[in-house]
Amino acid sequence: MLDHVSFSVENYEQSLKFYDETLKILGYERLMTFDNEEGQVAGYGFEGRPHFWMGAERTPKTGELIGKARGLHVALRAPNIEAVQAWYRKCLELGGVDNGLPGPRPEYHPGYYGAFIVDPNGWRIEACFHQYKP
Repeated sequence: MLDHVSFSVENYEQSLKFYDETLKILGYERLMTFDNEEGQVAGYGFEGRPHFWMGAERTPKTGELIGKARGLHVALRAPNIEAVQAWYRKCLELGGVDNGLPGPRPEYHPGYYGAFIVDPNGWRIEACFHQYKP
């Protein structure tokens, strides 16, 4: 249903390192970057098409909050539970904060396995796998 998601970050260089290293574990790569007078942007995805965008404006909009959208979180598909676990560990190593340990979430649906973090900018991110068999 969704085509892509994008959000702002405070520290672009820190966020590049964070997302370059953590998204790689899930099978995604940085496909595009833009650096112009408006700001810096990076697009991540697979098969040549970015689906996940983050960036920093050179002149932030007055009153715009980063990492503070109540209830918003972004879930990224993982190829297996080992990738979910490795992603979670790498996120913590790079400054992410635990928001839900890796594990099955049968209340979502049978076979759901996920882990949750808050990235260094305050955004809530999840990695999930849908074919978990205990």
